[in-house]
Amino acid sequence: MTNTNFPKATIEGYPRVGANRELKRALESYWAGRIDAETFESAAHSLRLDTYNRLRDLGLTEDYAIPADVAYYDQVLETALTVGVVAGETLDDEFTLARGNKDTAPLEMTKWFDTNYHYIVPEISDDQDFKARPQRVIKLVEEARAAGHTVRPYLVGPVTLLALSKQAEGATKSPLDRLDDAVKAYQEVLAELDKSGVKWVQLAEPGLVADLTVATDEELAAHTKRAYEAILGADNRPQVYLTTPYGSARKGLEVLAELKPEAVQVDLSVGTLALDEGYLERVKKLNSHVVAGLIDGRNVWAANLRDLRSKYEDLESSLDSLSVSTSVSLQHVPHTVEAETKLPADVATWFSFANEKVKEVVALSQGPLEAPEAYSISDRAVRTRAESERIHNAAVKARIEKLPAGEVKREPAFAERNEAQKELGLPQLPTTTIGSFPQTKEIRQARAAHRKGELSDADYNAALKDEVKSVIELQERLGLDVLVHGEPERNEMVQYFAELLDGFVTTENGWVQSYGSRCTRPPIVVGDIFRPAAMTTEWSKYAQSLSEHHVKGMLTGPVTILAWSFVRDDVHQSISADQLGV
Repeated sequence: MTNTNFPKATIEGYPRVGANRELKRALESYWAGRIDAETFESAAHSLRLDTYNRLRDLGLTEDYAIPADVAYYDQVLETALTVGVVAGETLDDEFTLARGNKDTAPLEMTKWFDTNYHYIVPEISDDQDFKARPQRVIKLVEEARAAGHTVRPYLVGPVTLLALSKQAEGATKSPLDRLDDAVKAYQEVLAELDKSGVKWVQLAEPGLVADLTVATDEELAAHTKRAYEAILGADNRPQVYLTTPYGSARKGLEVLAELKPEAVQVDLSVGTLALDEGYLERVKKLNSHVVAGLIDGRNVWAANLRDLRSKYEDLESSLDSLSVSTSVSLQHVPHTVEAETKLPADVATWFSFANEKVKEVVALSQGPLEAPEAYSISDRAVRTRAESERIHNAAVKARIEKLPAGEVKREPAFAERNEAQKELGLPQLPTTTIGSFPQTKEIRQARAAHRKGELSDADYNAALKDEVKSVIELQERLGLDVLVHGEPERNEMVQYFAELLDGFVTTENGWVQSYGSRCTRPPIVVGDIFRPAAMTTEWSKYAQSLSEHHVKGMLTGPVTILAWSFVRDDVHQSISADQLGV
């Protein structure tokens, strides 16, 4: 192992779908049979090189500053295939695990920590042979090297990978019982990377920050110690950059101080430090090169660089060596604010998406004397946001304060609601649906034409009403007791309401990967929230006019709206929740 300095500025990860959702389109074209595997691979290859070029242009110019966190579908599945936690050799094997086919059910999918990204859950049997496939990552290294980039291979670490896996049907061992087998596979992958000339590899262990049901903090710390004593004890390996995004590493931090990996990333975002006030002081006790995750990768607000630089300098005075990174992967934010042409001019300057956050990382590592323009932009964003009347609405505050005691509680009580429902004359177990019906091809075409100005408001509403009528008639034929109008007018269950509420802004191109090829455009809460006009009343009234059955009104709840939005960082989230709820 040859010692090579860690770059001064880096990121945990970057959006994978492409600025124009190139990967999404290539995936869906391949799945539909419109392109073959070779064409798909070529499109994905071009996207990766385009990403590396962009990140270099944004300032990540040092060797190993750019992570190769590449995945066609999901980073957990990609790592699981690389170390043999699940079996699969071909592209179609990978997509069968993720999506299933007519003969095989897909693996389970669930949320990645407390984000809106969903990962594929590996299933591990007792006799699973952990067959390492290092060529999956070596190929990425070599293609980047051929294009003039020295990238950093990325793998989810062994403790997190197994903690997030599940027992296959019939298995008697828990996934963490297979830790020694997994570590051997990781060692083989790292040995091959070392042989290919790689000097740094990234192993992500966010499992050390989470409340997991499969193991206690103490157990996870013990697993981490056993796994990394073996990994770090090998001579034929690259230097290990171990990352702990999505919160503060608890018992695991002391273990990492003892293990001394060559570099350790810690999440030092404002939210994490607010939840663990003593975390910064604990981080100062690490014996590795520390990579401070000071730029928040979870939200879209421009960083206060001067405040963060003060934290950086405090750390720098206490540690032997220090770099700057994002708190988490930037896969959770859109690509760039520059793609937005319709955001209010004053509001747009407050935002920082993936590209802008890369610039902030670089500027934070350099300081205000070397990057004066970046600090000036940051100062302006902080000042104008604090002074804006969009942020605090006196009328909204007064309305909340005037609410009678208990108004924001769930009233009336269940017994009263139950009696009221009996008066509706419904059977004891009434049948209904969740609410939304599929958005037909015709509705999507009408919406696109209306957005482009090719379809008038009247003609668009007529198309929507035709769809509502069709859905009501279908439910009556099926014999449902409580009907819904099908929600054809809604472009998305959260964005639709955000567009009708003051206090939100929405984007044109702010796509964020949810899973696989699925992307969403989260709205952004910029200030106090209020409803300037009725939102769904007319659609509910129209639907009810078409049937003698009860038609229920459908609203996305305030908790869901906030959970699928970028929220304010200047007030507690409960304030926005109350404003939405009332």
